[in-house]
Amino acid sequence: MDFVRALSGSSFELVSGRGHYERVITAVLGARRSVWIATANLKELMIEPAMHMPGRRVQFRSVLAAFDELAARGVELRILHASLPSRAFRNEFDRHPRLVRGGLAMRTCARVHLKTVIVDAELAYLGSANWTGAGLGAKGSGRRNFELGIATSDERVLDEVQAVYDQIWRGAECAGCKLRDEECEAPLCDA
Repeated sequence: MDFVRALSGSSFELVSGRGHYERVITAVLGARRSVWIATANLKELMIEPAMHMPGRRVQFRSVLAAFDELAARGVELRILHASLPSRAFRNEFDRHPRLVRGGLAMRTCARVHLKTVIVDAELAYLGSANWTGAGLGAKGSGRRNFELGIATSDERVLDEVQAVYDQIWRGAECAGCKLRDEECEAPLCDA
């Protein structure tokens, strides 16, 4: 069930299993201008090196190290997430001063359940996968989640997805939020 498959007559690719890693993570690592991520669950994500020697053990690295490299090149990095990131994510994040100083902007909203990755305003992934190794196909075939999504470069879809993301990011929904008083420690509209 690992694939990225173009759908006949549409401008979408269907993404499943390891296809998430190959389509989404590869696009993120090649970003030139921006990466916007929305996820309910945010965990440390280990990625393969760009190149490795056949027959040698692969040394995985944190995607946050790759984010640090992207930030050094001026790529805008945003993560919108629903709850506290995993301890492993937070520990690795703290090892990258450039990210801590704002190279990776992060905002929390308890109502975020959408999963999207938007790269360079040219590719949008929409699907079930959280920003985790099990969700994005980085784990082995017997350990990853069963996920399904679409990837598209359709400008109309990109415009709509980016508009929704940005509206949440800016806190435009905070005023009418029914969770604000009980579950929202830092409303986005106050960011």
